[in-house]
Amino acid sequence: MQSTIEIRSDDLSGDATRRLVAFHLAALRGTAPPESVHALDVDALRRPGISVWSAWAEDRIAGIAALRELAADRGEIKSMRVDDGFRGAGVGRALLEHVVRSARERGMTSLWLETGTTEDFAPAHRLYESAGFVDCEAFEGYRPDPHSRFMTLTL
Repeated sequence: MQSTIEIRSDDLSGDATRRLVAFHLAALRGTAPPESVHALDVDALRRPGISVWSAWAEDRIAGIAALRELAADRGEIKSMRVDDGFRGAGVGRALLEHVVRSARERGMTSLWLETGTTEDFAPAHRLYESAGFVDCEAFEGYRPDPHSRFMTLTL
C-alpha cells in the first residue's frame, strides 16, 4: 500500500528538512566539481523570492522542492530532492506537480531548471521530460557546462 504524500510549505527550521538539504548538497558535491554545483544551502533557500515545500509520508520527510522567482512571469525549480527511502514512491512527481501548480497560480508562464548530467540524474531527467520539460540553453546567470543540463517548461 502506498503512503499518502502531504506537501507542506516549509520554513526550513525543522531538523528533518535541514538534514535533507545538507544531504542533497553533499550528494551533489560528489557528482561535479564545485563550480558546477548550483544547489542552494538553507540560508540561500531562505532568501526573498524563494518558496520551499517539503513532502511527508509516514510522518517522515520524503522530499523537498523550491521555486525561485526569476521574474514575475518566470520561475526556477531549485533543490528537488527525494529522500532515498522514498525513491520510486511518487514523491518527486507530487513535488513537481505542486511546484508547477504553484507557479501557474502565481501567473508564471515558464519554469526553468538546472540539473546534473551523470547517470545518477537519469530518474530526474525522465521525470522532467514526462512533465513536458525540454532541453534549453543556459539561462539566468548560468553558463554552458558539461556537468549541467538546462530544461524549461512553458506553462
